[in-house]
Amino acid sequence: MSTRFPFTAVVGQQDLQLALLLNAVAPNIGGVLVRGEKGTAKSTAVRALAALLPEVEVVAGCRFSCDPASPDPTCPDGPHTVESAEARDARMVELPVGASEDRLVGALDIERALAEGVKAFEPGLLAAANRGILYVDEVNLLHDHLVDVLLDAAAMGASYVEREGVSVRHAARFLLVGTMNPEEGELRPQLLDRFGLTVEVAASREPDQRVEVVRRRLAYDDDPAGFAARWADEESAVRQRVVAARELLPKVRLGDGALKQIAATCAAFEVDGMRADIVMARTATALAAWDGRSDVLAEDVRQAALLALPHRRRRNPFDAPGLDEDKLDQTLEESAGDDDDPDPGPDGPGGGGQPSPEEGPQGGDAGAQPEAGEDGEPQPSAGGAGEQAPARAAEPFRTKALTVPGVGAGAAGRRSRARTERGRTTGALRPRGALTKLHLAATVRAAAPHQRARGRSGPGLVLRRDDLRQAAREGREGNLVLFVVDASGSMAARQRMSAVKGAVLSLLLDAYQRRDKVGLVTFRGSAAEVALPPTSSVDAAAARLESLPTGGRTPLAAGLLKAHDVLRVERLRDPSRRALLVVVTDGRATGGPEPVALAGRAARLFGAESVASVVVDCESGPVRLGLAGRLAEELGGTAVTLEELRADAIAGLVRDVRGTTSRRAA
Repeated sequence: MSTRFPFTAVVGQQDLQLALLLNAVAPNIGGVLVRGEKGTAKSTAVRALAALLPEVEVVAGCRFSCDPASPDPTCPDGPHTVESAEARDARMVELPVGASEDRLVGALDIERALAEGVKAFEPGLLAAANRGILYVDEVNLLHDHLVDVLLDAAAMGASYVEREGVSVRHAARFLLVGTMNPEEGELRPQLLDRFGLTVEVAASREPDQRVEVVRRRLAYDDDPAGFAARWADEESAVRQRVVAARELLPKVRLGDGALKQIAATCAAFEVDGMRADIVMARTATALAAWDGRSDVLAEDVRQAALLALPHRRRRNPFDAPGLDEDKLDQTLEESAGDDDDPDPGPDGPGGGGQPSPEEGPQGGDAGAQPEAGEDGEPQPSAGGAGEQAPARAAEPFRTKALTVPGVGAGAAGRRSRARTERGRTTGALRPRGALTKLHLAATVRAAAPHQRARGRSGPGLVLRRDDLRQAAREGREGNLVLFVVDASGSMAARQRMSAVKGAVLSLLLDAYQRRDKVGLVTFRGSAAEVALPPTSSVDAAAARLESLPTGGRTPLAAGLLKAHDVLRVERLRDPSRRALLVVVTDGRATGGPEPVALAGRAARLFGAESVASVVVDCESGPVRLGLAGRLAEELGGTAVTLEELRADAIAGLVRDVRGTTSRRAA
């Protein structure tokens, strides 16, 4: 077994180490989510934590790590006797992003269950992680159906395996630790809330600290065992402190004053539900025990809030997680009873009716304001001849799904029809590899004609491997939604561009909810660029969209050709993920020789490859040229105006996309 990097040798990640240790002291806190850029020791610290956990007493030979003091009465390996106890190290089990559901929850031998009535069960990773750590690297990339299983197990402390009426249950209480890079996409809110604490990590910008990181890493790579031996004393001290804190934890007193501060803090930051209050209370208690105190102090409540609340503050995927520490301090001070104002004034605390000398009549900054345009926003300076400052996006609105026609076989999601492991049963087929979803009726029909030849004499059905049938199911897949946005001068009116950005932002929000990958290509001036390569992070796409400048000519052909290159590369990387092209333009093409003809030839490339496409027509004014509609015909897709993009109108748009594609196929 390889020697792990020592936990105490990790440099500059005190918050991460504290959050992990608090969960080691009080596992009921609910785990840790570690967010941060790549190369910040996230995985290193998590893997090193297992060495600091105390040993656990388990029933000897039990594959589910039952506690001999209170064995699980429904354990598949039971019943257990107290005499068969042994001590072993706490386990850390890693869940790969590409794991199957059977690998996670375990597999049931359907053939033996039907033919012999025997529950032959092979435990999965949830069983191995019971009373230990379940670590999910890149947890934000985990498939939806695995996330659902994790949610159920974390909520109930047990895992259930159901196969055609045959059920197996076992305990699954584990410390859930996940790491993720936010650039690759965010977590579903349901899973985000299941993590008790969250920590943001980043590489230090201090040269001395970076030097120390490199020095320790090189020393570890040269001699892992020797490096670990040099940190053995520090590791032992932390391990003993964890044991002492666990023993002290039941004696820590959480007074009414601390409880009031916790409740007031959660209310002030408008977190949903009561889980945040409970997690804060457990974290504050663990902090006191970690420091060797029997009373929870205000500083414990403050630290608990910084760890437990930031990820519960997100209202939509474009909100950055975080906590206003000034507001936190004010809330804690007021809820502690220090809310007397010696001179509240006629308008309440801190309020005189008169503005300060630095403020104008309405309390704003003194001095002249920049002149506003028709849409109420300050006009850009005339410094740049061909470029205007980015316009602010309008408020996003609710949309319905734009779907790719046909039935795909891509990654699980919520947009287009696809053959998946979950969903409604549409037929039966012979299994390829291990059987996961039995089609019972088809299996019985396949086995029935052969019962006499197989010598059946009793009530049981005589089955052979060739009789088994897998259920063919249809669900939903996630797609690649590639936005091609016209940022040229013809789109540069600020009010118009604001509406365009609002529409794209609405579609991005829809893509987040439907678990799509998104990409962004923009074109203006004389060229096009990939503003954002295909990614699962709609946050990154929204940020690039917000800062998008406008101006110059309209190289429509360049934008389409760049999008074609992006889709070609993505097909090589992920052949099963189908694409939806969304072109946001007024249809004009300028610059270079024969720009309109060149744009038409570029558009026909997508039509020849049957890429589902939608053109969002941004043309405005009383006289419309219909250029976007012609572009949609060249693409083999459909055109829709900005007004038609809202929820009620898109139902018809989906039918148009399907109908257009069907006609093209015919």
